Amino acid sequence: MPQTIVAPVSSEMLIRKSRFLGCVQPAPDRETAQQIVAGLRAAHPGAAHVCWALLAGGQSAAVDDGEPSGTAGRPMLEVLRHHDLEGVLATVVRYYGGVRLGAGGLVRAYTDSVAQALLKADKVAIVRQTRLACRVPYALEGLVRRALEKAAVTELQVRHGSDVAFVFQLPLGDAAALVTHLDEAGHGRLVWHRED
Repeated sequence: MPQTIVAPVSSEMLIRKSRFLGCVQPAPDRETAQQIVAGLRAAHPGAAHVCWALLAGGQSAAVDDGEPSGTAGRPMLEVLRHHDLEGVLATVVRYYGGVRLGAGGLVRAYTDSVAQALLKADKVAIVRQTRLACRVPYALEGLVRRALEKAAVTELQVRHGSDVAFVFQLPLGDAAALVTHLDEAGHGRLVWHRED
């Protein structure tokens, strides 16, 4: 199950005189990630590289920022994927210490910077939600309300008119069972519709 992190976490490593400042933080999209990276560049003008990786809403990115191709951004992205994270940006600011690390050394340094930061992270599961809407005769209002109270429903809205309209949200995995239960209990008198 995909997870995200609650708050930014960081790490700092010194490897053969190079300083690596890692950070993993929530980021909902590429635009937000680019703003964060721009802020890091401004905050660390003496840094040799600001590498980053993003997994957010189907958007991914792996940026080496001048390091040899595939030695920074891609390994960082793989750490995020390995942890099954979503909506997360990993950044590593490198201050070059004058000693070359080689491709393998760079991959390890960037991977370890992200992994060390993630050791401190509070992770939470991402539960996909769906929005449902139905209309019922007044005689079935109590039945629907009781079923919704038992389900993990959020954002419940009820409107009274010629019938009773319910609009609610619940975990996607629970929706089919609830719809089936209400259809059976209501003997086909519930009308499901799209809420725009």
